[in-house]
Amino acid sequence: MLATTPIRFACLAALFISVTPLFAQVPEGPMAPHPGTPIQQTPPEILAKLTARVTLVTTPVTVRDPSGAMIHSLDQQDFVITDNGTAQKITHFEVGGDPLSIVVAVETSTRIDPLLPQLRKLGILFTEQVMGPEAEAAVIGFDDSVHRLAGFTRSHDSVASAFAGLQTTDSGHHLFDAMAEGVAMLTDRRKPTTENPVPGRRVLLVISEALDSGSETKLGEVLRQAQLQNITVFSIGLSTTRAELQSKQRENAPVPITPPGIMGLPAPPGTVNTPTTEMNRNSGVDLVALAQVLVEHSKSAETKRALELGAVATGGSYYSTFKGRSIESALDEIGGELHSQYMISYSPPRSDDGRDFGYHKISVTLVPEKSPGKKVSSRPGYYIPAPSN
Repeated sequence: MLATTPIRFACLAALFISVTPLFAQVPEGPMAPHPGTPIQQTPPEILAKLTARVTLVTTPVTVRDPSGAMIHSLDQQDFVITDNGTAQKITHFEVGGDPLSIVVAVETSTRIDPLLPQLRKLGILFTEQVMGPEAEAAVIGFDDSVHRLAGFTRSHDSVASAFAGLQTTDSGHHLFDAMAEGVAMLTDRRKPTTENPVPGRRVLLVISEALDSGSETKLGEVLRQAQLQNITVFSIGLSTTRAELQSKQRENAPVPITPPGIMGLPAPPGTVNTPTTEMNRNSGVDLVALAQVLVEHSKSAETKRALELGAVATGGSYYSTFKGRSIESALDEIGGELHSQYMISYSPPRSDDGRDFGYHKISVTLVPEKSPGKKVSSRPGYYIPAPSN
C-alpha cells in the first residue's frame, strides 16, 4: 500500500501539469479585436440556426406624393397594417425619431482604389446627414476578410477618422460575410427592455460594388436574420468603371435629360419612382419575389443585384452611382429618407402548433380618406423557420 503512494503522487502531479496550460489559455472575458485584424466569420450553419420566436415586428414605412417627395405629416390612425392578411394592432409609432444604431460596411478591395480619395471624405457628411446628434455608429471594411475599423461610438470625430483612414489591401470581395458581420453587430444593440419594450432603429449601410466573391455566408441567410432582427439595409452601389472615366470624360457623350438622381421615365402604375423601383423596372426582375425566395431557402443570388435585394427585403433603399448620382448625393438622400420614415411596430400573436412558421407577408396601407395621391412602401415580410430537431 505504502509502495504505491509515490506512484499516485506522480500521476496526480503529471495530471496537474497537463491541465494547467489549458486553464491558462482560457481568457477571463470577451477578447476585444485588434484594429485592422480580420474578424472570424460566423459559420453559416450556426448563423442559420440563430433564430428566435418573433415577438415584435417593426417595419420602416415611406410615404411619397406623386412627385416622389416624402410625406411625414401622417398619424398612427392613418395606417393599416396586416400580417399574412390579418389586421394588426400598432403598438409603436414614430417618425424618424427612434434611437439609431448604424453599421457602415465599406468595401476596401483594391478594386475601389480610384474611389478611395472620395470615400475618405465621406465621414463628415455621414455624421452630419445620417447619424445626427444622437445616433451611434460603427465602421467595418471588407475585402477577402472583414475588418473592424471603429466600434460603436457617438463620436463624430471617431467615425470621420475611420473613413479618413480607409486603406485598400487586396482584391477580395466578401460582401455577404461583411453584411453578416454587420447584422450580428446590430443584433446586440438597442435591445428591448422591460422599461422600453421597443428596440431602437438598427440600420446596415453598405457602400460597395454590387458583387460578391468567396463569402462563406449566403445572402438569404443574411436577409433572414436582418428581417427577424428588424434591421434595415440601405446601400450605395459603387461604380469603379465610372470612377475610371471621371478623370477622362468621353467626347460627344450624351447629355442626360434629367438632373442627377432624377428618374427620367414615369413609374409603373400603382408605384412611385424611387431608386429601387427604377432599378427593378430596368432589370425586368420582380425583386420582392426574388427576395422572398432567397429568405425562405437561405440561398444566394445573382450578385449584381445583391445590394438592391438587401434593401428591398428589409424596407431600405438602394442608390446606384453609375448613372449621374454621386456617392455624396446618395448618402444625403439616405439621410433624408432615414429621418423621414415612419417606424411601425406590432406584436403578432403566435400559436403553439407551428402554424406561425414560414413566410409572413406584411402589408401597409393608408385609410381610404388618406390614400389618394400617396404611395406607400415598406418591407415585404419576414420568415420564421421551423425549429430543427
